[in-house]
Amino acid sequence: MQLTDALLDLCSNRLPSIIAIDGPAGAGKTTLANNLALAMSTSFRVHVVHMDDLYNGWDKALGEDLTRTLASLVQSHLAAKPLTYSRFNWASSEFDEAITHPVADILILEGVGCGQSAIRENLASLLWIDIDYNQGLARVLERDGENLEKQMQQWLVQQEQHFRVEGTQNAADFILTT
Repeated sequence: MQLTDALLDLCSNRLPSIIAIDGPAGAGKTTLANNLALAMSTSFRVHVVHMDDLYNGWDKALGEDLTRTLASLVQSHLAAKPLTYSRFNWASSEFDEAITHPVADILILEGVGCGQSAIRENLASLLWIDIDYNQGLARVLERDGENLEKQMQQWLVQQEQHFRVEGTQNAADFILTT
């Protein structure tokens, strides 16, 4: 059985459903989330939320603000209410005005920190995508620019600490490698 089919089976028995795709930077979480959303959207209303939109900058990205925002999104989704949240504007280093997304059957959370223990019990499935940290760093710098190397070096330390405390990989239902 393919991953998409397995997730469709899991979600069809538990609507509304939430899938989280977590793992180190550069592993391919966004690509997988977009591909899953495309495949699942033939049967369900699907919405993807990217953690990059929810982080409070580099230094406070994986803190309590993210946990509160995720908990709020999860509660709204499970109550079949529209999702309202503010996206972080990386150019101005502040959050933009709140946006609202219509009710969906399946919510896909994507990015470092989306599979944290505070919301895990509400997930239909937690996916972990693994990659060598140096390869992930190279992918991010190629995608987003070499000028982010200093921030990314610090980010690698933050994400590793986060994953160690949260035990995200060990809690995953599916582990993929890139």
